[in-house]
Amino acid sequence: MKKMDTPVRDVLADREMALGPQGKADKALKHWRLSIDGDKVAWLILDRQGESANTLSGEVLEELDKMLAAVDGKGPRGLVIRSAKKAGFAAGADIREFRDLGQPDEAGHQLKRAHAVIDRLDALDIPTIAIIHGHCLGGGLELALACDHRLAVDGAKLGFPEVMLGLHPGLGGTFRLTSLIDPVEAMTMMLTGKTAHAKKAKKLGLVDAVIEERHVENAVRAVLAGKIDRAGGSWKGTAFSLKPARAVAARRMRSKTAERAREVHYPAPFRMIDLWEDHGGDPKAMQSEEIASFSRLLAGRTSQNLVRAYFLREKLRANGKVKADIGHVHVIGAGAMGGDIAAWCARQGLTVTLTDLDPKAIAAAIGRAGALFEKSLHSSMDRRDAFDRLVPDFSGSGLAKADVVIEAVAEKTEIKHKVLKDIAAGARKDALIGTNTSSIRLEVLAKALPDASRLVGLHFFNPVNRMELVEVVAHDKVSKEMLEKANAFCGAISRLPAPVKSAPGFLVNRALTPYLVEAFMLLEEGVSKETIDRAAEDFGMPMGPIELADRVGLDICLSVATMLKQELDGSMPEIPAWLTEKVEKGELGKKTGKGLYDYDSDGKPTKAKHTSSADAEMIDRLVLPMINTCMSCLREGVVGDEDTLDAAMIFGTGFAPFRGGPMCYAAERGHSDIVKSLTRLAEKHGDRFAPDAGWNTENAKQAA
Repeated sequence: MKKMDTPVRDVLADREMALGPQGKADKALKHWRLSIDGDKVAWLILDRQGESANTLSGEVLEELDKMLAAVDGKGPRGLVIRSAKKAGFAAGADIREFRDLGQPDEAGHQLKRAHAVIDRLDALDIPTIAIIHGHCLGGGLELALACDHRLAVDGAKLGFPEVMLGLHPGLGGTFRLTSLIDPVEAMTMMLTGKTAHAKKAKKLGLVDAVIEERHVENAVRAVLAGKIDRAGGSWKGTAFSLKPARAVAARRMRSKTAERAREVHYPAPFRMIDLWEDHGGDPKAMQSEEIASFSRLLAGRTSQNLVRAYFLREKLRANGKVKADIGHVHVIGAGAMGGDIAAWCARQGLTVTLTDLDPKAIAAAIGRAGALFEKSLHSSMDRRDAFDRLVPDFSGSGLAKADVVIEAVAEKTEIKHKVLKDIAAGARKDALIGTNTSSIRLEVLAKALPDASRLVGLHFFNPVNRMELVEVVAHDKVSKEMLEKANAFCGAISRLPAPVKSAPGFLVNRALTPYLVEAFMLLEEGVSKETIDRAAEDFGMPMGPIELADRVGLDICLSVATMLKQELDGSMPEIPAWLTEKVEKGELGKKTGKGLYDYDSDGKPTKAKHTSSADAEMIDRLVLPMINTCMSCLREGVVGDEDTLDAAMIFGTGFAPFRGGPMCYAAERGHSDIVKSLTRLAEKHGDRFAPDAGWNTENAKQAA
């Protein structure tokens, strides 16, 4: 969000001070403040206590009901609802309460009570205006939709992310949004979970106007004077009031949705399409079915695991909420990873100097950064500022000024040693030295430094702008202060720091490699690459291991697999000779246009349309070695607990989120069944499937 001309909290405090006794809040209320200004306009301010952002808990809605009753009695000219939080209007429902709702009947009862409050707002006989700044998501947007008018402060973002939790809007969004704007646009917004920035929201008819913070009060007066037209309304709404028209559109929606998610894995978007197709245009019927459908989904395994994944994300995010003075990052190595790390840091507000021995590599990295800024920053000023922060550094002079230095050079020990020695000689003594190594032990790299306490692993994943996880790798000589600084750095660039210990491949690559290598073994046996990928997708992976290997880069896969083979010989099969041959020929995957698949000009793999069906054993051959390795990492202390492990695998590899992570899946399937299946595969295919000793400990825990 852009910096406001005057902080929201200061504006509200000034207003309430000016009102005197009339502006005093009800002492029995914690989260809302109600005041009436000199123009007889009621200002209802949401400021949830004890939280950095507003969410709609049961208590917040109960208090809202009381405030609406108070407004009815005071007879104001209009009601304005806004937030006192600088972060935004409201982030949606309080997801913590989802865990307390058991059966669908219980959830349905709570939802009906919540709907009654929102309906009361909708039914007020005075003009109601939502002033939206920052994030306005989920239940927060449903609150705003119940108002007659919505004014968005420039920089606001509006959306319905419920689909990410295995749900659809449950507080009136399905019928209010589809009746307000083009129903197809409304459904697309809810089905994808994508947010609309303020100007796009205005174009859609979701908000009446986009304003600056300093103009809020004048805009409210203009609305009440009838000088700002009410947004919304579309001729398409009339067209789609007929079920045959909705049926045609619904078929297209199902087809598009099926390209991204399978109904068996992610039922929520399909239930939302059913809801609209069956009841679109009938708000009462949609409301009733919305409540029933949301309640059923909330009790389902998919939503429970996706809600779990949400809290796993928050747990990692909390690691980065430590204070550190980080303003300048120096990145050495402008290749695919280093250049993209630099671009992301600049996008997130840090000053970045990027250096490389090859000026062409820096130029290419700046070009990729431009594409990132163009796609992800909606303001030309924001794009210009991001470019200003990303400084091509041909001389390497930024090293001496940086708070954080990251080496992202070739994954070869001797090259990294040379770079790290240069960093130690030229960097500030209090600068964090980060290495983006994907597999080399930190103890090995630390030998190049006179003070190893400053070295921390900062293992980003490709593509940097989309993969949220960063493995923060500790070793026996690292200082606590530098680990905290590494976590703070991840937080500053909106990444999820996952603490792991130095070990071969760390956590993610060590667990991912057996999955990829087993896919290579299946190729050796003559199974088509499309069938192998389909097996993984049937399990719920976002993409199959063959396509993933191409995306990671076959050179990286070979390097990591070779290292793990040397370090952990008993658990790794022989690496196929053809993989080495492909790497030597420069067929490295997507980045070279050819790997295990061929790639078109848009970077999409060329796949055979018809594939053989994958059986359960093939899925187990792919997935169980990964899960078995996760248990090894847990037993060896590479990762501290199951939650961190599951979070790292979901956000670092895309492990089927609806399954809640590898260890969650193992618990739901049953550890004894995991062991039996691994034993059966070991007898048939070799010792690489031998169950890890950690399963015996976990089975004993479960039995106890």
